[in-house]
Amino acid sequence: MLPPLEEIANKRRLLGLKQTELAKSAGVSQSLIAKLESGKIDSSYTKVKAIFDTLEHLEVKTKIQAGKVLHEEVISIQKNEPVSKVVQLMKSYGYSQIPVFDGKRPVGNISEKTIIHLILGGRDLTKISALSAKDIMEETFPQVGEDAPVSLISSLLQVYSAVLVSKKGMVVGIITKADLLRML
Repeated sequence: MLPPLEEIANKRRLLGLKQTELAKSAGVSQSLIAKLESGKIDSSYTKVKAIFDTLEHLEVKTKIQAGKVLHEEVISIQKNEPVSKVVQLMKSYGYSQIPVFDGKRPVGNISEKTIIHLILGGRDLTKISALSAKDIMEETFPQVGEDAPVSLISSLLQVYSAVLVSKKGMVVGIITKADLLRML
């Protein structure tokens, strides 16, 4: 089912297109676009679908993608390293979460919240510091490709504190809420 015809003008304007530009991309005449937008004509399904397909393609093409937002330097910890090193990294970089890796493969994450929960639980500080990252890590951050749209990333960041960006199976960056704010 196609969106209402009124959406053609709205989407075209949002994309900053002139009627002639949309017509050329969709393979229809400019006068057809004008008549559809003014409500003076009902066109064939095929032509209207071509217009909406073109608008959708142009929307996807102009959307901001993960590769343009990511923070390339991924500060991480190896799963066998001590929690004291996690805390040191968090202090040094001002991060509230750190991904945990096994070699080059992400296997979990540690957040300030996790460490504070252990402290508030009455555990001995020296014992907490000596634990390895794998002993207290939580599930790994979700991974997306470099071409993932920011809309997907912002949805993931409502649940997770970070999203890893990968290319050909290798992590090439990380995106947090702070990275999205930098776009403004």
